[in-house]
Amino acid sequence: MLKLSKLTDYAVVLMAQLAQEAHHTCSSKQLAVATGIPQPTVVKLVKMLVHAHLLKSQRGAQGGYQLARPASKIAVTDIIVAIEGPVAMTACSHGRDACDLLASCQVAGNWQKVTQAIQQLLAGISLAQLADRQAIRLPLVPIPVYQESN
Repeated sequence: MLKLSKLTDYAVVLMAQLAQEAHHTCSSKQLAVATGIPQPTVVKLVKMLVHAHLLKSQRGAQGGYQLARPASKIAVTDIIVAIEGPVAMTACSHGRDACDLLASCQVAGNWQKVTQAIQQLLAGISLAQLADRQAIRLPLVPIPVYQESN
């Protein structure tokens, strides 16, 4: 079965909550209450999401977390990669060195194509679409890759 980890699922839920609160800063406690995710888990996730430049944090009495960019500019794959690392169906999906069987494997090339298709599908779903209660319509168009400016 293909399945995201519970931590990644929670990260998407947190990000969707913040998308609904786009013009407000939310503390980890507020996020825990709003989502039902335990606060220690929220704290762990927001640190990871800040590190991945998906959230920005603000210190102080009015501090908390906000999306680092509009929800329409955050792809679901961005969140998955922030928590789990690159999306891959098999070890060889990331590179030629990742599998001992590669020399004799007859399916590696096709697994890489399947991985690319899944990556493209996930890149085409924005956080805004996922947070919206409307059904996502297919086909999807990939979200432009975000380039952080220094």
